[in-house]
Amino acid sequence: MSSQPQPLTPSVSALAAAGAAMRPDLTTQRCTRRIQITPKYGSAPCELDVSYLWCGAPDAPTVIVQGGISASRDVVTLDGEAAPGWWQALVGSGLPLDLQRYRVLSIDWITPADLDGVQAISSEDQADALAALVEALGIGRVHAFIGSSYGAMAALAFAARHPYALGRLILLAGAHRPHPLATAQRSVQRGIVRLGQDCGQPEQALALARQLAMTTYRGSDEFARRFSAAPEFRDGRFHFPVEDYLEHAGRRFVERFDVERFLALSESIDLHDVPPEQIAAPATLIGFPSDRLVPLADLCELQRRLLGPATLEVVESPYGHDAFLKETDRLAPLLRDALAGC
Repeated sequence: MSSQPQPLTPSVSALAAAGAAMRPDLTTQRCTRRIQITPKYGSAPCELDVSYLWCGAPDAPTVIVQGGISASRDVVTLDGEAAPGWWQALVGSGLPLDLQRYRVLSIDWITPADLDGVQAISSEDQADALAALVEALGIGRVHAFIGSSYGAMAALAFAARHPYALGRLILLAGAHRPHPLATAQRSVQRGIVRLGQDCGQPEQALALARQLAMTTYRGSDEFARRFSAAPEFRDGRFHFPVEDYLEHAGRRFVERFDVERFLALSESIDLHDVPPEQIAAPATLIGFPSDRLVPLADLCELQRRLLGPATLEVVESPYGHDAFLKETDRLAPLLRDALAGC
C-alpha cells in the first residue's frame, strides 16, 4: 500500500486559531499515513494507518502534543466553524504553541483493533507509531514532545526508545509508571465495563465507568465548592447535585468513545513502565498537588531518577488531574519557557 498521505481534509489555511489572525502560509494536514511498527505484545511487525494532524508554518520546527486517552489528534482547529481543539487556548497566534513558530503534530491513539492479532497496546507502541510517522513525514527530529497524562507516558517511552529524534520533554500530570491506587481505580472501571458487556448493557456500563473516572480526575476542593447544595427529591428518590454532573459526563463520553477502545487504552496506562534512567533528554515536569491520579511524589521521583537535566514546576489548582486542561493561563508561561529552552 502506498506510503503517501491519504487526506481527509488537508488544506492550506488562512483561518483563525484561538480568535487571532493567522498568517496565510500556515498549512494543515489532517490525514492518515501507513506506517509499520513491531508491537510490544505482538510477535511480528504490523502495518497500520495512523491518523494525524500536522499544522503550522511549513518550515517551522515540529512539536508533538499528546493528551489523555480521550484526547484526539485535534489539539487545535483552525476552522472557525469547527468545535475547538482540546488545547485550543494554548495553540495559535501569540500563544505558547505559536503556529507561526512551530508546527504541531498529534495522532489519534492506536489500539489493538489497528494491529492484527495483538491483544494489548503499550505506551511504547504509541511512541513507535509517532517515531515512524516523524520519519515518514521527513521531520527527522522534533523540537519537543509535550505530553499530558497518558501523553506524558508516551513521551517518556518516545524519549527512551528514540532519543535522537527528540529535543526536549515537557510532561504534565504523567510519570514513568502508574500509581498502584490509580491502577486500582481504573481496574474497577474496566470491571464495570466488562460486566456491562456480559449483561448486554455495554454503553450503560461505559457511562458508569466514566462517572467513576470523573471522581478521580478532579480535586476534592472543586467538588466541595460545586456540589455542596442539598439534594432534591424527584422521580421517587433523592438526587444529589453531583449526580447530574456525573450522568452528563457519562452520556457525553459514550457519544464519542467505544467500549473496546476504552478498555484497551485504560489498560495501556496500567501496563506503562519506563525506567527514567534511560532518558537523557532535558525535561520540564509540571505537576499539581491536588492530582490524585499522579501524585506529586511520583513526579519528584521521576525528576530525581532521570538521566538528563530536569526541572519540576508545581502548580496549585483545585482541578486535580484535569488541571492540565483547566489551568491554561497558568500553564502558558511555563510552556513558553520550556519551549524556549530547547
